[in-house]
Amino acid sequence: MAETKTKKYHLGTGRRKTSVARVRLIDGTGKISINGRELEHFFTEEKDRSAVVGPLLVTEMRNRLDMFVTVRGGGISGQSGAISQGVARALNEIFGHAPAAPATGATPSTEGAEEGGGMHKKLRDSGFLTRDGRMKERKKYGRKGARKSFQFSKR
Repeated sequence: MAETKTKKYHLGTGRRKTSVARVRLIDGTGKISINGRELEHFFTEEKDRSAVVGPLLVTEMRNRLDMFVTVRGGGISGQSGAISQGVARALNEIFGHAPAAPATGATPSTEGAEEGGGMHKKLRDSGFLTRDGRMKERKKYGRKGARKSFQFSKR
């Protein structure tokens, strides 16, 4: 019988404004594919590229993982922010994080505290795991926009 090799991959979902990114990380050489295109061809500005690879640089995994991303909705900056959060969540899944302290009065054991080399703390402190909740405010009725109103005339 032929043996089938299945590669283990880790998933992460990121969101920013109206963008949603699904990230898949696999052991590899550092290849990054976004919607079937390379990173340099998808994002033209350096700030967007650095946002995408930021979590990989913090955890020093840039050349050890291949990344395949599907991103939909929003604009360029929103998509790069969504990908950044998705990568951080996938890395968090790889390394895991320290379990919560027990509910009883017992002291928590320290052997699981540095599980994964403190990668969860690095990602959390760098702000990659936090979702930016700012969204566009909706237009209100009787107004020109979300807040702007028509000129008021007293007479």
